[in-house]
Amino acid sequence: MTYAELWRPLTAVYDEREAQAVARLVLEEHFGLTMADVLTGRMPDESALADIQQRLLAGEPVQYVLGWAEFGGRRFAVGPGVLIPRPETYELCRWIHLTGACRVLDVGTGSGCIACTLAAEQPAARVTGWDISPAALEIARENAKRTNVHVSFEEVDVLRQCRSIGDRWDLIVSNPPYVCQRERAAMERNVVDYEPHQALFVPDDDPLLFYRAIAAYGQEALKPAGRLYFELNPLYARDVQRLLSMMSYHDIEIRDDQYGKQRMIRAQR
Repeated sequence: MTYAELWRPLTAVYDEREAQAVARLVLEEHFGLTMADVLTGRMPDESALADIQQRLLAGEPVQYVLGWAEFGGRRFAVGPGVLIPRPETYELCRWIHLTGACRVLDVGTGSGCIACTLAAEQPAARVTGWDISPAALEIARENAKRTNVHVSFEEVDVLRQCRSIGDRWDLIVSNPPYVCQRERAAMERNVVDYEPHQALFVPDDDPLLFYRAIAAYGQEALKPAGRLYFELNPLYARDVQRLLSMMSYHDIEIRDDQYGKQRMIRAQR
């Protein structure tokens, strides 16, 4: 199989430029080949390459095929049990500034990309990650080892954790499920077919389900003047702002992501 024979069929899933980029990524990262190798005719075993090509043609994200995704300049293990980390989420991490030995809780930690990034970039912080999924927590623990940080990961369902269990946090951060079911039709196939629905979707009649639950927990569990950070569905940014205001949070600020969408919000208890 030539390079062209690898990437051209992928235009059924990607545009031409993306198909070429995905093919190069597979050759470079999975097989250790440079483009100079490829252009001189050095290619991997055809059966191995054909298997990967079929997975990509089925719509499987290249990050799952490779087993990792880049996030903030670090490589995080990913698999079907966790969302693929996205650049917008790293913007949320960059917005968070901690001082001293702050106690930080990441709710719905998934791959642990937020928790591990905060622990790596702000090493004085004491970071905990919660998730309902044992499979996600296993991947998150692997990522803590990969990034050489200490994060405590716990299996907790925030929708059932209605009252503080004795913890007092300086900061709570979350990229919660926030996509309504009615938005599925407009989403890319490789997201809907492969990424975990439990981490993506909320009921159409309650798009603020997780924001409300986490903010309610924060009313009890955040220290005075503690901060709450969320990633947002831009469609409901103002609704989340009103919700937090009604729950007596103050100094509420919405911030746009690099694409100009209302993607993050910060509030103080």
